[in-house]
Amino acid sequence: MNERSYSRSLKISRFWINFICVLLCILSIIPFWIMFVNATRDSASIQQSISLLPSKYFFQNAKTLLDRSSFNLPRGLWNSFCIAASSTAFAIYFSCLAAFGLIMYDFKLKKAAFTFILAVLMIPAQVSVVGFIAFLMQINLMDSYVPLIIPSIASPAVVFFMHQYMKVALPIDLVQAARIEGCGEFRIFNSIAIPIMVPAMATQAIFSFVFSWNNLFMPTMIINSQEKFTVPMMVQILKSDRYRTDFGTVYLGITLTILPMLIVYAFLSKYIIQGIALGGVKY
Repeated sequence: MNERSYSRSLKISRFWINFICVLLCILSIIPFWIMFVNATRDSASIQQSISLLPSKYFFQNAKTLLDRSSFNLPRGLWNSFCIAASSTAFAIYFSCLAAFGLIMYDFKLKKAAFTFILAVLMIPAQVSVVGFIAFLMQINLMDSYVPLIIPSIASPAVVFFMHQYMKVALPIDLVQAARIEGCGEFRIFNSIAIPIMVPAMATQAIFSFVFSWNNLFMPTMIINSQEKFTVPMMVQILKSDRYRTDFGTVYLGITLTILPMLIVYAFLSKYIIQGIALGGVKY
């Protein structure tokens, strides 16, 4: 194959790659766009047809949504943010700490501990929920945010990701040099390991925040007081009573639910590709 033919073949390959990428992006954006559009439409038009153009019922849907006493949007957003931000901070920091210990220290049952973490990944949360709720009743922690935040310290998926990333990104020689200089272990972790782990931490922060924000199962099992409801719990209320067929209001509630996640993603998205790419490489 001569140089001209090779160049032409390369251009054709790039064209199709770019075309497929653009097509996939459009297919990914369309569901979100339809959701935003439906938030501006009335229930009758939503049932009749699909539209890609916004309508004029946004403020009417917003009034219907905000007039409902059980849908206190500011309170719901604050409740969801407190739970999601706290659980994300706990999950990221302590998972990094666990991965640091598994990488930097040699101890008995080290492989068994890592294998146990991987095994926990295969156990669905629903399996242990009955025992967990019974335990919360015994220690009087029902209708509290504590059971939704503190268990995030033990996050096997985040530990595994941080472990794989740290094996590649954190030089052991750098840690040993810091020890020779007299640095303590926590100072090494906070001053050396964490700055290097920022891309991986940002990547997992997005996933952890989104998971906690969207979590409906555990808050529904634990939270009883209406003033402590999260946004997903409030949106679930919209599917009952007369709001069951008011699709415009429901779509607006769903839209308000995902907006904070889009904001978090916008600030941290630059780290995702870097974090996942390096985290997936192993020695």
